[in-house]
Amino acid sequence: VDNIFPEDPEEGLVKANMEKLTFFALSAPEKLDRIAAYLSERLTRELNRHRYGYVCIAMEAMEQLLLACHCQSINLLVESFLSTLRLLLEADKPHLHILATNSFVKFANIEEDTPSYHRSYDFFVSRFSEMCHSDHEDLDTRNKIRVSGIRGLQGVVRKTVDDELQVNIWEPRHMEQIVPALLVNLHGLFSAFPSLFSGSPAEQTEVCFRELLCRAAYGHINNAIKPVLMHLDSHSLWQGRGFAVQCFQIIMYSIQSQHSHLVIQQLLGHLDANSRSPASVRAGIVEVLSEAAVIEATGSVGPTVLEVFNTLLRQLRQSVDYQLTGYYDNGGKHKTSSIEEKKLQDAVIKTIGSFANTLPIYQRSEVMLFIMGKIPVPGIYPALGSPNSGFEGSRMIQVMLLKSLLQVSEHYESSNLLTALPSSFLEPLLSFTLMEDPEIRLLVLSILTLLIDRRHNASRLTTAGIKRVVLGVHHDICTFQHDVFVFMQHAQRLYRHVYLASREENSGRSHYQALFTLLAVLSVELANEEVVVDLIRLILALQEMTLSNQECLSVFNRCGIHALCAAFLNLLSQLGPPPTLHQHITQVIESREKDAPHLLPEVMFCDKPSLVAFRLNYCFIVEEDRLSKRKSIGDAVSLQVDMDLPFCPDTPQTEHITFETLKNAIGVVEEEERRKRMEVVERFQTAPFEEIAAQCGARTSLLQSKLNQVFELIIRPPPSPSGHSAPRSTPVYEMKFPDLCVY
Repeated sequence: VDNIFPEDPEEGLVKANMEKLTFFALSAPEKLDRIAAYLSERLTRELNRHRYGYVCIAMEAMEQLLLACHCQSINLLVESFLSTLRLLLEADKPHLHILATNSFVKFANIEEDTPSYHRSYDFFVSRFSEMCHSDHEDLDTRNKIRVSGIRGLQGVVRKTVDDELQVNIWEPRHMEQIVPALLVNLHGLFSAFPSLFSGSPAEQTEVCFRELLCRAAYGHINNAIKPVLMHLDSHSLWQGRGFAVQCFQIIMYSIQSQHSHLVIQQLLGHLDANSRSPASVRAGIVEVLSEAAVIEATGSVGPTVLEVFNTLLRQLRQSVDYQLTGYYDNGGKHKTSSIEEKKLQDAVIKTIGSFANTLPIYQRSEVMLFIMGKIPVPGIYPALGSPNSGFEGSRMIQVMLLKSLLQVSEHYESSNLLTALPSSFLEPLLSFTLMEDPEIRLLVLSILTLLIDRRHNASRLTTAGIKRVVLGVHHDICTFQHDVFVFMQHAQRLYRHVYLASREENSGRSHYQALFTLLAVLSVELANEEVVVDLIRLILALQEMTLSNQECLSVFNRCGIHALCAAFLNLLSQLGPPPTLHQHITQVIESREKDAPHLLPEVMFCDKPSLVAFRLNYCFIVEEDRLSKRKSIGDAVSLQVDMDLPFCPDTPQTEHITFETLKNAIGVVEEEERRKRMEVVERFQTAPFEEIAAQCGARTSLLQSKLNQVFELIIRPPPSPSGHSAPRSTPVYEMKFPDLCVY
């Protein structure tokens, strides 16, 4: 052994003598332990004398012996080798740390057939992790130390992860050291100043981190992910679309695909644990969940699919409470803002859509029913908000859950209407079309359109109706009879809700445009004669409503309904009915373009519609009794038109009235009516039962008195021709008859 050391350490290892030593060790393997022990003793002596050249020569000799020995005899050498590495790693010289790490990596790449039961790597895990956190003042030296630490951890993982007889590297005490050490260096890879990290350990860290995760079995995922969550918490790295998202992208792409749902469950549990954290933290976790769901490609989020959505909906409910109270804790110490909570709510809604898109069709239907069951419906479902949130909290939850349904519906594709719109889903959904809140009504119309529009014609139909151009649509003439049968079961109720929704005083441009799109999609998806006839009847009923003086419709409502009818009939005339219908509709539209452009969709459906004084005489009229007897489209399009000029030359010009003028004029009345409605709702929500019962009882008494007056008038005899009134007879309901009297 002494002969391999030269007189001058700069000359390096004496190769000839090293070959002799290697031959001797292979010839007499029983002496390997004595050779290794002497080499270790010599290295320790040189280390204490600070003769680092000879230290390097000793390490090189031990490495060559390790590589040359057979697997059966390597255990005789390893113990001395590892104890020597400990000495070098405990020294205070960075170059010795790097030397020891390089030797350990070479040892880790050696495959061993003979297990070792007494070998421990705890010290190396701890020391290499510490090197990954090096804060040496020299940047180049710091990077070299950190890279060495990362390579050392990578060597420990390779040496132990596949050998069940070795130390269990997946234990929490080891993962809590390894994972944070890697994440600290991984952060540099996504830094905003990459030029500062040239030659940094970030890329080496990513390789090591991916290798660690890809070797994780089912039972090891939780131990590997928990330190990641703790690191992001302690360093406040959840905020924004930054390191947290990119970190979990690496995780989701690295682990085995069948284990990805375990990561989702860990994130959901962590989201619940942070329910009383700032909105930015909760939004960051939700954003990570959304990205993880997109990457998760197995088509399932684990055995508890609905639990995922239940957790997200619970976060929405809590966010509403925090937004209304202004605090995200029960003690009222930590304030939050509406802007931050709205960002969180948008992130949760987006995440619900991301999760739903990974599910098969049948599970998406279950999710939609599940979400619908969580929406507060007046008179059916209780409010989800806390007792302090009240009416406004329930309204906000309704809006957000409907937005969640809209996200799920955007990519929902079903082969039949029964799956897309079962009765248990359609009935509560339609009830929202009559809500006072315009945002809720618009969301419901959008959801219905998306679920019915299986051929994705909505955008084309909307453009064709507004701009009056013919665009190509996917039109299926051979509609499945089963779909028509299913639709006809709910058709009348749907038509009724469309009719009533068009009358809402706070409907805007987008509402009438959404109503047109829904009717247009119905006419294309269900290319059935009976359906089209019913739709024409609905349109004519809407026109009749706008012409009736008994209906309390605003000018904007009347113009919006006329524009809706014109757009739909124009579109319908291009889909195949008789040419006479198309010719008549074209004439009416051309006449409106000259004298009443405010009744056309291109004017009413624009961003800022302008209304002028007009007479509502341009309409499509069908005789009600004749139409009710028609069975075909050809018979149903017998149309008559009343073409009175809206302006006469002799009539003086009236003042132009805009929508804003009318809105300001009736604003006070509308506000008073809205206030009264809110008072009624609030009274029924908060007043004691006895008070409500007393009020209802008073109304009942008043009603009974009115009925008595009506009965008096009904039973009063007619006046006598002689002028004398006949004697008053006893009312029938006051007569007493014998028990055996039979009528």
